[in-house]
Amino acid sequence: MTTRTAPTFGQQLKQWRGSSGLSQLDLASRAGVSQRHISFLESGRSRPSREMVTHLARSMAVPPREQNLMLVAAGFAPIHTETPLESIETVSGVIDTILDAHMPNPALVVDRQWNLVRFNGAAGLLTASLFPTPPAWIEPPLNVMRLSFHPQGMRPHMVDWEPTAAALLRRLERDAAAHPHDDALQNLLGEILGYPDVASLRSKPTPAGSSDLLVSATYVINDEPISFFTTIARIGDAHDLTLAELRIETFWPLDPASKDRWRSLTNAT
Repeated sequence: MTTRTAPTFGQQLKQWRGSSGLSQLDLASRAGVSQRHISFLESGRSRPSREMVTHLARSMAVPPREQNLMLVAAGFAPIHTETPLESIETVSGVIDTILDAHMPNPALVVDRQWNLVRFNGAAGLLTASLFPTPPAWIEPPLNVMRLSFHPQGMRPHMVDWEPTAAALLRRLERDAAAHPHDDALQNLLGEILGYPDVASLRSKPTPAGSSDLLVSATYVINDEPISFFTTIARIGDAHDLTLAELRIETFWPLDPASKDRWRSLTNAT
């Protein structure tokens, strides 16, 4: 059995600098230190202070969870805590209020691995309308990315699946790049790239003027198309990992016909 050795601070610093597209001089200029010091930190010839670790990490926009790993590798305790959402009553109540206020349109909350954390009644209705009987391959926790890409997931129920899937794949690849040490996230990306026709989406050009912040999707429900666009919101630059990594996805009808069809469906239930 092979045991993977945890990367050193210098190795992590070099990896993040490379993934950020920065030279040693670029990072040194951005962080206000010498290039020589960056070189010595990467080679292990110098040991960083706790403050230098967090300063360099933030200079490269390293996510909070990965900042913790850099601190541990440098010999310091993590600074970002991780508290179950149910234990953070105020924020948990605010999230529930946001989900309820978005009715009658779907809204849901996912974690950094795109596992479903919470959803409102409209999101439950959308899923139940597409899957009256839950597919046998779905196991809790429900993963939104897996549901979107699986051959027996959302794909057969969507019109023009490719553009939506391409935008979602770019999101997932950015997340995987932002959390290189998250095995579950890396495995999810590998699994999804192994589904039919998914890897080829990487070569699809991004449409001019499009934004992955707004992703549209058209579902066929009761033999009628209903189109939504979705937006992603984060809690903010929270000190707690649970809050920093949560995302709220809200669905909005894309056109008047879709709005009317969705309202008719919600009013009928």
